[in-house]
Amino acid sequence: MNTHGSGKVRPPLRGALSESLGYVETVIYALLAVLLCAAAFMALWSGAWNLFSSFHFAAQMGDVSMAVHELEELLFVLMLVEILHTVKISIESHRLVTEPFLVVAIIASVRRMLVITMETSQLIEGHRWIGDGRAIFVMSLWELGVLGLLVLALVAAIIAMRKDLQSRDS
Repeated sequence: MNTHGSGKVRPPLRGALSESLGYVETVIYALLAVLLCAAAFMALWSGAWNLFSSFHFAAQMGDVSMAVHELEELLFVLMLVEILHTVKISIESHRLVTEPFLVVAIIASVRRMLVITMETSQLIEGHRWIGDGRAIFVMSLWELGVLGLLVLALVAAIIAMRKDLQSRDS
C-alpha cells in the first residue's frame, strides 16, 4: 500500500489513479506550454514588425496612435509569457500559485488603460467634441479610474501575499 504525505495508508487503486491523473495533468500542461510559446512567438514577431512599421509611418505622417496599438500588442506578449511562467510553476510544484495571475491581471489592466487612452484621444477634432465624444470621454475617465483602483488593489494583494510568505518562512 502507498503512503500519502500525511502518513495515512492509501489503497493501491487510489494511488495508481492519482499517479495517472498526475501524468495526464503534466502532459496537458506541457501541451499548453507549447501552444503558449507558439502564440507568444507569433505575437512577438507580429508586434515587433508592426511596431517598426508604425514608427516609420509615424515619422512620415506624425501619427503615433499606431505605435500605441503595437505597444498594447507587445503587452499581450508579456501576458502570454506570465501565463507560461504560471504553467511552468504548476508543472514543477503541482500547485496553483496565485501571484502570477495577479501580475497578468495588472498587465491586462494596463493594456486596457492604454487602449482607452488611445481611443479617447481621437474624440476631439481641433477643439470640438466629435459626436457623443463628451459622454464617451466621461465614461472613459470612470473606467480609467476603476482600472487604476484595480491595479492598486492587485499590487496591494501581491505585497500582502509576499509579506505573508515571508512571515511563514521566518
